[in-house]
Order: sequence, then structure tokens, then C-alpha cells
Amino acid sequence: MKNASPTIRDVAMAAEVSVATVSKYVNGTKRFSPEVESRLKETIEKLGYRSNPLARSMITGRTRTIGLAILDISNPHFTNVVKGANRVALEHDYTLLLVDTEENPARERALIEALAQRVDGLVISSRLSEKESTWMLELNKPVVMLRHSHELTIPTVGIDNRLATYMLARHLLNLGHRRIAYLGFGQASINDERIGGVRDCLSEVGLSLDLYDAHAPTAQAGEQVCSKVLLGPQRPQAVICYNDLIALGFMKEAKALGFRLPNDVSVTGIDNAPYGEYAEPTLTTVDTQSEKMGELATLKLVDALAGRADTAHLILEPRLIVRDSTSVCTDLAAGKT
Repeated sequence: MKNASPTIRDVAMAAEVSVATVSKYVNGTKRFSPEVESRLKETIEKLGYRSNPLARSMITGRTRTIGLAILDISNPHFTNVVKGANRVALEHDYTLLLVDTEENPARERALIEALAQRVDGLVISSRLSEKESTWMLELNKPVVMLRHSHELTIPTVGIDNRLATYMLARHLLNLGHRRIAYLGFGQASINDERIGGVRDCLSEVGLSLDLYDAHAPTAQAGEQVCSKVLLGPQRPQAVICYNDLIALGFMKEAKALGFRLPNDVSVTGIDNAPYGEYAEPTLTTVDTQSEKMGELATLKLVDALAGRADTAHLILEPRLIVRDSTSVCTDLAAGKT
């Protein structure tokens, strides 16, 4: 029969101290003399005692757990965010508790509120607008958001979305493209920022922007909307997609429709997802530094939990990654607007 795990009473008896002394030592609520702490440490190691996290949290009021709410674990952007967040959490002796809201705004609040009850603080990625997100201020837990916020008094870490699409548009203009379309995801609060970046760039040379929308930020949605974009009366010479997944689905369907990429149409994405480097052609994109975003957001939260709250908005600079899905425009009508 397997021996029962040692209890706190076993430790107290072996170390010749009270149960209360063991409890305070294990939970870090009181310091003792070097001799007593050394004896406790040796006894705990010898017996193989492990404290009960639930009991410890009841005493300290802390779970040593960080909550991370993301929109879709199958999206490589969020997978990388999790990797970065988990790395920092482990380095600071925290456990990461993950919730995937599955791109479902209707369920988002309930899932995050439930998560908040089990953790010391939260890192949140959300599609909700700032007006729809004010309830996050009432969670009574430190919160860091994974996007820039103009109105909420919540610390944030995000990418400069306007600059990201401006860089892509400038790259396409330099290649000679003049009919440029943006294939977005209108349900995302950052979509307007990305549209704004393209428009800022095109307006400098007197060009207008054609807008299209995907019903989801997925490769399947990119596939489904491709024919509408490429078989319409004004086929674009280049398409900037909301993210890499939409771009990859768009490229797959474009080839199925008989278009040669990038000869007939240049395509770009955003996020620098690993898949893009192995696509055919390889995908021109913008690196949004997803892992670093997860790391920095979690560091902000760890600082807040330690009493060093920082409400500043940290904005990461996007990096243009040029690959084979964009090339010099060969359309004879390229110079006509």
C-alpha cells in the first residue's frame, strides 16, 4: 500500500516546531531565525512535503496564478503570445491559467469574469470596443490588455497598427502598384487603425482604397472572400490582408482560380506567422512581435502584483518582412488611376 504524503503536522513534529510555525514559513508570512529556517528546510526536503496551493491561497490571499484570455489558440499570433507570457510567468514563480474565448464576443465577458475569480491578475486580448470593455475596471484585479487603449485606464501592450499597414502600403507603392485593396476583419477593434494606415499612405499620392471584409480572421474566411475581390470589375493589383491567416487562405484560393502569384496580384499579411515562411509563394508580412508582446504584458502584470503598477501604454514597432508574395507590378494599367 502506498504511503500517505507527509502532512504539515509531520513536518512540525520532525522539526520540533509548531504547525503554525511551519505554515508561516511555507507561506512566507513570517521570518524565523537562521537555525529554525535551516531546520525547516532540511525537514521539508527530507520528508518530501509539498504545501497545498489551495490552503496557501486561503492564508495569503494569493494564488500565484496569472490568467491569460486569448481569442483563438489555433491562431499562431496568440500561440506565440502564450509562449511569451508563460516564459515570464514561470520565471517569476507564477502559473499561467489560459482561457480561449474562441472569437465569441457573446461569451467573452462571462469567461473572463470566471477566470478572474481564480487568479491574482489578468492579461486580456479582446475584440470588444473600449466602451464595451469598461466592466474590466470592475474585476478588482490588476489587468493588462493586449492592445492600445485610448479611454480605459488599463495598462496595455500593443502594436502600432497604423504604422504596420502604412509600411505595407508604402512597400506596394514602391513596387509600382496603384490599385490596392484592404481585406479586413471588421469585428476587430483594431481594424479601423489598419485601414487608416493604408489610407494615410495612399492619400499621399492621391490614390483611393478599395475595402473588403472577411467574416472571420481565419484562412477559411480568406478563401471564401477571394473570388469577390479578384473576380470583380476592378481587380486590385495588390491586396493587404488583416492577418497572415486570411492572406494564406486568400492565396490558396487565388491559385485555384488560376491567378499567378505574385505576377497577377501581390498579397501581404500581418503577424509573421510561421506558416507564411513555408507558403508558396512565401508571404510578405509585418512582424508584430507576438512573443515579446506576451512577455512584456506579463511583466507589466507581475510588476502590478508586486505593487509597482505602471499604467503607461507600451507600443511595439512593427517590422516589415519582405518575401516572395509581392513583386514589381507588371500590369500595363498600373500607372492609371
